[in-house]
Formats: sequence, structure tokens, C-alpha cells
Amino acid sequence: MILLDEDEGKNALCLAKQTLVESIAKKGVECPKLSAIFNEKRGIFVTLTKSGELRGCIGYIHPVLPLSSAIRDAAVSAALKDPRFPPVRAEELEEIKIEVTILTPPKPLLCPASERSKNIEVGRHGLIIQGKGHAGLLLPQVAVEYNWSPEEFLSHTCIKAGLLKDCWKDGNYELLTFEGQIFSETEII
Repeated sequence: MILLDEDEGKNALCLAKQTLVESIAKKGVECPKLSAIFNEKRGIFVTLTKSGELRGCIGYIHPVLPLSSAIRDAAVSAALKDPRFPPVRAEELEEIKIEVTILTPPKPLLCPASERSKNIEVGRHGLIIQGKGHAGLLLPQVAVEYNWSPEEFLSHTCIKAGLLKDCWKDGNYELLTFEGQIFSETEII
């Protein structure tokens, strides 16, 4: 996967902010012209925080939309459709910080279930656990933010899926990993 450069990362953040402001506050925001990489299909997540706390996070695990469309859709969904939070209001927008994570395609972690924790690299891998009608995903930066060990990261991914925290030790559940290129307003501004 070709990585975005720093300017393209800033443009991804600008596009997400532009979409939020236009959708919620009905105001215009100017962004630079997007490069050709924004036409490529990519998996992405848009994360919104307010005062350092999660305010919304939604995205696409798989590369099903062009990057520009996926960013726009995920930004609106994170702000208005994340079922864990009430919709973002226009008066909140100045306090909202945006993070865009561009994902590599997920791939199965091919090792015995008992060896999974030894094959997870905190800070590099994001995780998806799925099985028995459940699925859960945590982005790579989540484990770093909470200073989790690989075992804790695996357990929290199971909990996110609505499963028992140690189901990652069971080979009947599929574990996938992916990587993410992270662009954050808090780090760029």
C-alpha cells in the first residue's frame, strides 16, 4: 500500500473537517485540491474526540470506497450516527479534534490461538476478532493510548465484540490484523 505523505495527511484531515462543518454547521471550509491517492479505495476510520474523550468513531474496515468518499462518509457517521453518543452539535465543532486512520487490508493472523499474543505488536497492529455472529475491532493507537500489553489488547478486542475476554485463546474465533497510518489534528496543529 502506498502511504500518504504529510501534506496528503493534512488534506485528509481538512476533508474530514470540511465535511463535518458543512454537514452540521452548514458553513463552508476550503481545502486544497486532493491528489490522485484520494481516488484509491482504502479502508479508513475517522475518530472524533472532545476534551481528550472519544466522541465518535466509525469507518470502513475494507477498501470499498475511494479514500475521499470514505473520509466524507465516515466523518459524518462518526459525528451523527455512532450509536454510543448523541449527535455532534454545531456549537461543539470548535472543541472536536479529528483523527483519520488509513488502514491496510486486514489479514488473518496465521498461528495457533495459544501463540496469538506473541504475534501481536502493540502500536503497529490493529485487531479484528470475529466468530459465532460477533465481531469487534480496535485501531492500533488504542492499545498505545491505554498502555496495554498484547494480551490486554486481545482481551479488549474480544470485549468490544461482545464476547468473553479470553475468547482470543480459542481457535474457533478468527483473529485478523491490520496496520494504520494515523493523521491527527492534535499532532499536526
